[in-house]
Amino acid sequence: MRIVVLVSGTGSNLQAVIDAVKAGDLDVEIAAVGADRPGTYGVERSADAGIPTFVVDFKAFADRADWNAALTEAVAAFEPDVVVSSGFMRIVSPGFIDALNGRYLNTHPALLPAFPGAHGVRDAMAYGVKVTGCTVHWADAGVDTGPIIAQEAVAIEESDTEETLHERIKVVERRLLVSTLASLAAAHRAQLAT
Repeated sequence: MRIVVLVSGTGSNLQAVIDAVKAGDLDVEIAAVGADRPGTYGVERSADAGIPTFVVDFKAFADRADWNAALTEAVAAFEPDVVVSSGFMRIVSPGFIDALNGRYLNTHPALLPAFPGAHGVRDAMAYGVKVTGCTVHWADAGVDTGPIIAQEAVAIEESDTEETLHERIKVVERRLLVSTLASLAAAHRAQLAT
C-alpha cells in the first residue's frame, strides 16, 4: 500500500511510521512526505530517510482554492492508496477529499467527536474531563469529522499540563496510527489478491 504523509511540524507520528517500515513491522511504501510550509522538521527527517518530499507553501498562493488545487495535484503525482494527515494543520477542500475517494486518514489528540479542532488537548483539560485520548479516522470535509477507525483512551492526571498530557497522548497516537496502517495494508493486500 502506497501512502503519502502530510505534515506541518516535526513529524513525530511520521517518524513512528518510518521506524515501523524500516523494522519490517509495517508493510507500506511511503511514496512521499509533503508539507504546507518550508522548513518543517518532518520534511527534513523524511529527506534524511531517503523519502521523496514536496512542499506546497500555503503562503505562496493568492487564495485557499489555488493552494488546494496545487496540493491535490502534488499528492496525486505520487499515486497513493492512502494519504495520512499527520499533524497537518491545514483544512483541505472538499475537492481534495473527493479526489482521494475517501482515503484521507487523520489522527486527532482527543476522543472524537469530543473536542475537535486545533486545540483538542487544551479543550479537554478546560472542560474538566478525566479521560481523553486519540482517534484515527477517515477525514471528510468537516473539521475532525468522518468515520472513526480506532480510538484509545488516556487518563488525565492531576499533575498534567497541556504539554505533559499531549506528550502522553502522542505516544499512544503513534502506536495507534501504525497499527491502523498495518490493518489497512493487510486489507489492501487481501483486496489485491481477489
